[in-house]
Amino acid sequence: MPGMPNEVCTPCRPADTLERPKFEVPAGACDAHTHVFESRDIYPSIPAPNYTLPDGQLDHYLRLMPIIGIDAFVIVQPSFYGTDNACLLDALSRAGDRARGVVMVEPDIPASELARFHALGVRGVRLDLFKRAALPRDEIKAYIEAMAAKVSPLGWHLQFYTPGAIIRDLIDFLADLEIEFVIDHMGYMLEKDGLNDGDFDRMLDLLRDGHGWLKLSGPYRLARHSSVEAVDAIARAIVAAAPHKVLWGSDWPHIPDGDRDTGELLNMLADWAPDPAVRKLILVDNPRKLFDFS
Repeated sequence: MPGMPNEVCTPCRPADTLERPKFEVPAGACDAHTHVFESRDIYPSIPAPNYTLPDGQLDHYLRLMPIIGIDAFVIVQPSFYGTDNACLLDALSRAGDRARGVVMVEPDIPASELARFHALGVRGVRLDLFKRAALPRDEIKAYIEAMAAKVSPLGWHLQFYTPGAIIRDLIDFLADLEIEFVIDHMGYMLEKDGLNDGDFDRMLDLLRDGHGWLKLSGPYRLARHSSVEAVDAIARAIVAAAPHKVLWGSDWPHIPDGDRDTGELLNMLADWAPDPAVRKLILVDNPRKLFDFS
């Protein structure tokens, strides 16, 4: 869910205070959902962003990686910068082959610009459907189809940042989508928004039978509207349904709560996926395949 207007972001927890892994993190482990923010003097935000500039510099993230055993990561374009991907692209250039990117773009972006992004490590485009939630569903379908046509020649995927109600309404459409797509934050299927167990089960079918992937990210975002126990049950059900189509992401720097413990979030995976072989799928094999890590 987008931050409330004027939401104040708190400083990031120092890397050396993070909880250490309680399981053996496999070599090549990837954090599939991070954001990077740098000086507003260099990278201006959109007008009237939903939150203040987060404390989320690339150097800080690079310091925490060896502490929690992460070797690769994916930078996702935040709403703070809109479709100006300069901060993300510069971070990819600095991070090298251990990083990949997911950008936000306008529908009329030239193919030459997408090719430039690809050379820098971009492998997906993020569709902010929270911004389009009030549109007729046919307009949302047309937008998705147009973006799929733009990026499929590059082998990219679509990443949906979306209310669960839109996923529910588009399940039949998504089942026929001929491009890989990722649903953020476990699907955001909140009971308060009218979603039920049947809707969740139908979403899981997209993993089993279609091109869909689900990201184990932002559990605290869902827990604000239910409980930690309920979110744990959702995560375990996702892993059980299709472990070969699941990713893990920290959602660092945890807007607006920069003090949140990224190591503690990683350790939740030991409960959600107790089998080390399944954890390797989620942390290594799946992101390596989807994000084209060499």
